Amino acid sequence: MMNLKKSLRWLLMSVLLFLSVGQGLQVPLAQAAEVADVQLEIDQDALEEGLETPGVLRIGMEANYAPFNWSQAEGTDGAVEISNSPGEYANGYDLQIAKRLADTLNLDLEIVKLEWDGLPPALESGKIDGIIAGMTPTPERMEQIDFSEGYYESDLVLVVRKDSPFAEAKRLDDFAGARVTGQLNTFHYDMIEQIPDVIQQTAMDSFPTMIQSVLSDKSDAYVSERPGAMAAVAANDELTFVAFDAGLGFDTNNADTTIAVGLRKHSPLTGPINQALATISANERNQLMENMVELNERGGSLGFWDEVRGIWNTYRPQFMRGIANTMIIALISTTIGFLIGLIIAIYRSLPIQRNLANIGYWLYKILDFFVAAYIEIFRGTPMMVQAMLIFYGSKLFFNIDMTSMSAALLIVSVNTGAYLAEVIRGGIIGVDKGQYEGAKAIGMNHFQTMVYVVLPQAIRSIMPALGNEFVINIKDTSVLNVIAVAELFFVTKSAAGSTYLTFQTYFIASVIYFILTFVTTRVLNWLNNRGEGKANYTVHTSSTMSTEVEVN
Repeated sequence: MMNLKKSLRWLLMSVLLFLSVGQGLQVPLAQAAEVADVQLEIDQDALEEGLETPGVLRIGMEANYAPFNWSQAEGTDGAVEISNSPGEYANGYDLQIAKRLADTLNLDLEIVKLEWDGLPPALESGKIDGIIAGMTPTPERMEQIDFSEGYYESDLVLVVRKDSPFAEAKRLDDFAGARVTGQLNTFHYDMIEQIPDVIQQTAMDSFPTMIQSVLSDKSDAYVSERPGAMAAVAANDELTFVAFDAGLGFDTNNADTTIAVGLRKHSPLTGPINQALATISANERNQLMENMVELNERGGSLGFWDEVRGIWNTYRPQFMRGIANTMIIALISTTIGFLIGLIIAIYRSLPIQRNLANIGYWLYKILDFFVAAYIEIFRGTPMMVQAMLIFYGSKLFFNIDMTSMSAALLIVSVNTGAYLAEVIRGGIIGVDKGQYEGAKAIGMNHFQTMVYVVLPQAIRSIMPALGNEFVINIKDTSVLNVIAVAELFFVTKSAAGSTYLTFQTYFIASVIYFILTFVTTRVLNWLNNRGEGKANYTVHTSSTMSTEVEVN
C-alpha cells in the first residue's frame, strides 16, 4: 500500500513537472512566432506617395542575369509573370527579394522586364517604382538615383574555360596577357584595369553574350560576381571560375560588392524598403541564393540539334508571340508611314509661286521648314535612339505614359514616314511633265491631277521600294527591345539569357527572320506582278478598229 502511494506521488510529480516544462516552452515559441510575423509600422502616406499606381509595387529588372534574375516559360519555382511580356515569367534571387518586400509592405507586385541600360531612365521617368536587378550603388549611379540598404554582398571572380591556361590562376598577376571583358555600364568592366598587362576587350551588353564569348574562345575571361559565376558554371560544364584569396584579387570596397534596391531620388519608398529588408536575415538571404543557383543546374551538353529542339519546344509560345508582334508592328507601321509619306509628298509637290507679298506663300514655307526638319531628323538619327527618347522622354517631360507597343507603333511609323516621303516624292517627280500638261488641258485642278493621273503612276513605280521598306521594318523592329517590346529579338534574348545557349537560340531566331522576310518578299513580288497587268493589251483606235500592243 505504501509502495502504491509512493508511486502515485511520483506519477503526480512527474505530470506536474511535465506540464511546467511544457508551459515554460510555450513562452519562447510564442515569442518566436511574433518575431517571424513581425508587424512593421509603415508610413502608409509615404508608401503610397512613392508608388506610381496605388497598392502596386512596380519593379524593373533585366531578367537576364542568373541567378539574380532570369526569365522562364512557366510559372514554377515561385516565378512571377512579367507584366510587359505575357506568358513569360521572372525568377531568381532578385525576384524572391521583390516578393518578400511586396508581401511585407502589403503591396501587389508587378515585374517589368527592361534592358539594363533602360532601367535608370525607366525609374527616373516613373515607368517603374524601383530597380531590383543585382545593381551596385556606385558613386556615378548614386548621383542619379538613390539606393536602399544592401540586400546581398559578394566578391568578384573571373569566369574562364576549364581547359584554359588561366584556369589554375591564383592571383590577378597570373592573368597577364589575357583577353578579359565585362558587362557594359557596370563597375565590373572598370575593375579589369587592375589586372597587369591585361588585354581589355570591349564591354559586352549581357552575361549570356560574355559566356558565349568565352566558350567560343573570343575572350579568355570575364568579370562576374561569385553567384553569377556559380550559375554560369552550373549551366555550362565547360566553364569554371577563378576566385582569389584576400589581397590577391580585385581591390574593391563595400559599395562595389553590395547589391541594393535602386529608387528615385528622394523617394518616400526608401524608408519602408529598408524596414522590409531588415526583416530578412543573413541566413535567409544566403539560403535563398543557394536555392536559386541550384535551379540553374542544367547538366551536360545534349548536342547542338537536341539543344535547338529543346529551346524551341520550351519557348515556342514566346517565339510565336514574338513573330506576331514583329509582323503587326511592321505591317501597321509601314501602312501608316506610307500615308504620312504620301501626305508630305503631295504637300511638297504643290505648285507655289514665289510672291513675298502673299501670306499663303510664307505659311507654306514655314510648314515646309518643319516638314523638312522632320524628315532630316528622323532619317539622320538611329531608330534605337529615337525609341529611347520618345518612350522615356514622353513620360519624363510630358507625363504621357505610353505602353511599349503603342510607342513602338509610333516610332516605327514616323521613322518610316520620313523615308517614304522622299521615296514617294521621287515617284511623283518621275512622272512625265506631259502628264501634268495633259491633265491641265482637259480642265483638271491640281488635286484631280494628283489623284487621277500622277499618283497611280508614281505609286506603281515605287512599289518595289515600298516592299523593301516593309522587309526592312520586319528586321528593324529588333532595335525596339531597348524599350521592352516583346518582339522576336526580345524573346530571343530572354531565351538565350535563361538557357545560356546563346548560339543555339540565335540560330532559331535567324531561321525565323529569314522565313519571314523570304515569304514576305515572294508575296510582294506576286502582288507587284499582278499589278503590272497583262503582257498584251488592245488599243481601240476607233469604234471599228483595234490594235494589239505588247508591253515590255
